[in-house]
Amino acid sequence: MVKITALFLQRRRRDRLSEQEKQALEAAVAEVRVLPARHVMVRQGETVTRSTLLVEGLMCRYMDGRDGQRQLVALHVPGDFVDLHAFPLEQLDHDVATISRAKVATFPRETLLALTRDHPHLVRMLWFSTLLDAAMHREWIFRLGRLGATGRVAHFFCEMNVRLAMVGLSSGNRFHLPVTQSDIAEACGLTSVHVNRVLRQLRDSGQLEFQRGEARVLDWEALKATGEFDDAYLYVDGTPD
Repeated sequence: MVKITALFLQRRRRDRLSEQEKQALEAAVAEVRVLPARHVMVRQGETVTRSTLLVEGLMCRYMDGRDGQRQLVALHVPGDFVDLHAFPLEQLDHDVATISRAKVATFPRETLLALTRDHPHLVRMLWFSTLLDAAMHREWIFRLGRLGATGRVAHFFCEMNVRLAMVGLSSGNRFHLPVTQSDIAEACGLTSVHVNRVLRQLRDSGQLEFQRGEARVLDWEALKATGEFDDAYLYVDGTPD
């Protein structure tokens, strides 16, 4: 039987989890739920009593401006904890929502406390997971602050290609990404109209095609160059766990 937590830190450059630690993490799952697309799971400021591992689907973290415009601050793929940082903080300064239909596994706070007591190495790997989130946040800041529109969108698709490949959801040049042009705009600090123009430019230059949630990388090296993309911040390890 496939474990609910099987994709956690899959193909990351890190210490390996022992079988005992894998079993402890699996046993800590209290509930598995299926959430509809575009469902807000946690609101900013709410007290969080459990942490959530994304098993299937796509989720995001976002903040709303005073003008009502949304800014995505993270996208999550299967294997990601979407709110593990709420374990010590107890509440979030942003909202967490699904993008697509999603399956999630929940870990009550008291269970995570037991893991910190009984499995210190596993806890370091959970900490590693939150540090990966921080590394991706820094890269997103770089993308928004230093790249032009075409570079931002190219970088976004490069990152998603690599992250989905790590969990077996991209062939390396084709992957399903159930986002809209509005979602891409909110992740890249652009308008939907601008994203439409950039996607057309990337297609016409032979780098990327994206239609109805399906991405096809036409020239990986060119796309990486356009997005100034280096996957070092993702800590990729090609060796299966």
